[in-house]
Amino acid sequence: MRLLHTSDWHLGRAFHRVNMLGAQAEFIGHLVRTVREREVDAVVVSGDVYDRAVPPLAAVELFDDALHRLADLGVPTIMISGNHDSARRLGVGAGLIGRAGIHLRTAPAAAGTPVVLADGHGEVAFYGLPYLEPALVKDEFGVEKAGHEAVLAAAMDRVRADLATRARGTRSVVLAHAFVTGGEPSDSERDITVGGVASVPAGVFDGVDYVALGHLHGCQTITERVRYSGSPLPYSFSEAEHRKTMWLVDLGADGTLDAERIDCPVPRALARVRGTLEELLADPGLARHEEAWVEATLTDAVRPAEPMARLSERFPHTLSLVFAPERAPDDPDVSYARRLAGRSDQEIAEDFVAHVRGAGPDERERAVLRDAFDAVRADDAVREVAR
Repeated sequence: MRLLHTSDWHLGRAFHRVNMLGAQAEFIGHLVRTVREREVDAVVVSGDVYDRAVPPLAAVELFDDALHRLADLGVPTIMISGNHDSARRLGVGAGLIGRAGIHLRTAPAAAGTPVVLADGHGEVAFYGLPYLEPALVKDEFGVEKAGHEAVLAAAMDRVRADLATRARGTRSVVLAHAFVTGGEPSDSERDITVGGVASVPAGVFDGVDYVALGHLHGCQTITERVRYSGSPLPYSFSEAEHRKTMWLVDLGADGTLDAERIDCPVPRALARVRGTLEELLADPGLARHEEAWVEATLTDAVRPAEPMARLSERFPHTLSLVFAPERAPDDPDVSYARRLAGRSDQEIAEDFVAHVRGAGPDERERAVLRDAFDAVRADDAVREVAR
């Protein structure tokens, strides 16, 4: 069976104020052509279909167009909700839409109930594990402590239990939206840390033939059978070196895998340049970036006059301007933003405690801070679901 694995469309998202709807529509067209030309048997979309719980109308219309075009091809499609989606909204009409071969899996309780497809070698069971917010699903899965590994492990127990009841030789595919240990994140993914831990081990998914992951925006192979497709478009300059692709996976009769990367259309190249303003304006080696979307980091000791206007004369698609004078990290003039760059909320809070009282928090106090941040995240998730 030939599968096309994609994820993280983020329909409705902009790139540094640039409307990406046109590029997203171009990707949908490319997806449909690939399904037709490469004779794909099933499409799997591993979450974050939309960029937010209540997407703009234009994004909903594009999604509707994608569903109609996939249904017209007669190729089954299995989709799950991600941490950016509203699972309840995405799942509205799932039963009716399923009659057209578009299978929306957004309910955690249905983790062990597969979509079963067949080819000339027998059946393939597709299990959809939508994004599982630990605080919201721990009761459903009967786990005592709300954590990503615990709820995913419980969901996978249901998958393996169902698979054990099926005919010998039944192949299996799991769709999941999670941060798996070994994956490389970028700046454009929403933090899903719970209890100080964001990732889960790949071993949670043992026992199935292929795991189609979503959440991380870079295409990557965790193990031969556990892969991220990545997002089809860039959503931050940290993705400047990404090759945006989908996975075309041939699942053999005995569960063997053959995977090929299918390139996605590139609306415009991304470039990160760094130096003084005069260096960036004069360096002939940067000519290749003149038509790219550019993030420029200026290292001038003193902020130059009208830097964006001057940069835009050479790089007309400059979208981001960062000031980073080359100073020692302990220089009092280093900006607050630079001092906090790359630090988690937990680390910032612990530093604040140390600054106020002269000593950092002990382990008990760190636990209190973790619980507080987890409670805020859980409350945000509940509010988003209720919107």
